[in-house]
Amino acid sequence: MHPNTALIHRFYDAFAARDAEAMAACYAAEIRFSDPVFPDLRGRDAGNLWRMLCEAGKDLRIEASEIEADDASGRARWVAQYTFSATGRPVVNDVRATFRFEHNRIIEHHDAFDFHAWSRQALGLPGLALGWTGWMQRRVQAQAGRRLRSFRKNSGFRPG
Repeated sequence: MHPNTALIHRFYDAFAARDAEAMAACYAAEIRFSDPVFPDLRGRDAGNLWRMLCEAGKDLRIEASEIEADDASGRARWVAQYTFSATGRPVVNDVRATFRFEHNRIIEHHDAFDFHAWSRQALGLPGLALGWTGWMQRRVQAQAGRRLRSFRKNSGFRPG
């Protein structure tokens, strides 16, 4: 198995175990992470995202597949099943991840998923009616950003 393939497996095995410290250890200090909810996290904030999600995700289940990597880049598919804490609604989120590597660590991580499908599940009727709009996505991004800043402040983890 290619070492970067093993690195991606290690990342998702840690996620399935809700071990955010092991996940963050897979990242380079200069990591850049993005997804439809967190469009630009850098440094420690990427690790803080996983710390926050692992802490909050009491019923979180992760299944990773289709993991491939070479010296420079990699990809994976992962499915998360959890209860969205803000609404108590069940969510199954099917995610495609791409990675770039430097010095045996992940330097870039991008997750892509259907925001409208996610918002229909997580938010119910508002997500069904408005989840396809940029307005709703920006609203969710702003709320998620506030939640991450609050987590960082209350947990003592600083941005990097």
